[in-house]
Amino acid sequence: MKKAILLSLFVLIFVVVLHIMPGETTLPLRFDHYYTLDQVHEALKLLNETYPDLTTLDIAGKSEEGRFIYVMTLNNPKTGRALDKPGIWVDGNIHGNEIQGGEICLYTMDYLLGNYGKNKEITELVDKKCFYFCPVVNPDGRYHFFADPNNPSSNRGLRIPVDDDRDGLYDEDFPDDLDGDGNITRMRKRDLFGQYKTHPDDPRLLVRVKPGEKGEWTILGAEGIDNDGDGRVNEDAEGYVDSNRNWGFDWAPEYVQGGAGQYPFSGVGLKALGEWVMQRTNICMVWSFHNTGGMNLRGPSRKGLGEYPQQDIAVYDYLGAQSERIIPGYRYLVSWKDLYTTYGDSCEFLTQMMGAYGYVGEVFLVETETFRTQKERQPGSRPEGEDDIRAMMMGRSTELERLRFSDNLTQGDLYKPWTAYKHPTYGDVEIGGWVKMSSRISAPFMLIDLVHRNAMAVLFTAKQTPEVSLDVTEVKEVGKGLYRVRTRLSNSKAIPTMSYLAQKVKLYPQDMLKVSGIKAKVVAGGVLTNAYRDMVTYKKHRPELQFLVVPGFGKVEHQFLVEGKGEMIVSYESRHAGRLTQTIQLK
Repeated sequence: MKKAILLSLFVLIFVVVLHIMPGETTLPLRFDHYYTLDQVHEALKLLNETYPDLTTLDIAGKSEEGRFIYVMTLNNPKTGRALDKPGIWVDGNIHGNEIQGGEICLYTMDYLLGNYGKNKEITELVDKKCFYFCPVVNPDGRYHFFADPNNPSSNRGLRIPVDDDRDGLYDEDFPDDLDGDGNITRMRKRDLFGQYKTHPDDPRLLVRVKPGEKGEWTILGAEGIDNDGDGRVNEDAEGYVDSNRNWGFDWAPEYVQGGAGQYPFSGVGLKALGEWVMQRTNICMVWSFHNTGGMNLRGPSRKGLGEYPQQDIAVYDYLGAQSERIIPGYRYLVSWKDLYTTYGDSCEFLTQMMGAYGYVGEVFLVETETFRTQKERQPGSRPEGEDDIRAMMMGRSTELERLRFSDNLTQGDLYKPWTAYKHPTYGDVEIGGWVKMSSRISAPFMLIDLVHRNAMAVLFTAKQTPEVSLDVTEVKEVGKGLYRVRTRLSNSKAIPTMSYLAQKVKLYPQDMLKVSGIKAKVVAGGVLTNAYRDMVTYKKHRPELQFLVVPGFGKVEHQFLVEGKGEMIVSYESRHAGRLTQTIQLK
């Protein structure tokens, strides 16, 4: 009997262990590793199967290589149609190498669904809003970033062949994984006239020589050989059409900005996704996640577009300040002014074409890879190696500190030691340096903090999408058969029902307030500017129909003069704030 019990226990433990193996996708989702493209798709299908009443999984389109672009809609149909609620769009991995956005999308979905019915705040949020998640905008890019050798910054664009070196051939000279370690690192060669010397504190690192000093090394660039025999190395990799320079607003050709493609939406997957998004007219908040730098960027994406209206900037400032509190070290900035100019940008497309408010989240701060004592963290202290060239690029964390972080917190996983290699063109060289899952990507043990904080920034802005209440504040007979009806539309959240940019360019119709009845007629109606003094700006034609925008943290009041008796319907309709109806009686 004991043997039978022990055997049963062993079988049970074995089944449990198999169930939680890292390779299998289970709920709740795990964020101690990064998901391959197939695992992202498995996670989406699992969430959809587990929560069928709250989710809809769509294929918005296919990529250049035929991979699906999935979009998950998270909405509670029992509390209203998706299009009748404020919509929040969240995407990631528009660049193939910028994978964390996919994890942020998965985490946010998993968090919302897993806490629905358990956490009051989350339950109310899911009931009131509609979320759209596209974890991987560029599925070919994510697939190849995991499957192929890469460096932290390679494999960004769409898989549209481009003749980068103009030799009549397409994508014929990729970098090559010469040492077979799955990464594209760097090559260096000993050279007394080189621009670099060995770092005095660690022979794995290089620092620039000062004027008059002898060199030791020349950096030859990324690992690879001259595949097409044209005398150049790695000059024609995957065709470079940048998936964030190819959208259909403010696009500019290649001679203005590299990676633009031949025409806007020349990426077949982007075009399909753009068409899918344009049908979701309720989208009023956008988050597009990239890496790296620790920034939450608002538009405009270039100076020539002109600054957003001041009322919109006030909204961005309010939301941006809160994002800085939620994600320590991140900065709320303006794209063109504080980073660089872009044309054909996806977030600007959604801002300008959908009337949404949008942020680009440049996630991960390399300076979080710290390795300092408390004393070394004090203001004014200068970590060793602070004058090396990488330090200028990496903020407060020097390359030496990052290397010590790798040695001590990931046991060397982030850096490939230099190894000798006989190169067919350069002769004796050494290959080594930072691996592809470094530099722009946090170590897996740091991932949960990154995805949670960024998800919470998304949820805060989602809570600030418009929530409008409709109140009939007065129904008063002011003459025989003549009634005064006053209404108030109030918005308890920061985001207005229509952005001021959308109002400025008349992007789509404003909100509509309508008063109607079978046995009654509106003879006058307009905006109530002062209720105490009965000051009204009456509309000349069709007074029963008023066009308006409800500001964030504000209200709009109207007054109608109505002749007749019986039932009257007061209805409100907004692209971004839904529909409301009140019934009143004229007695």
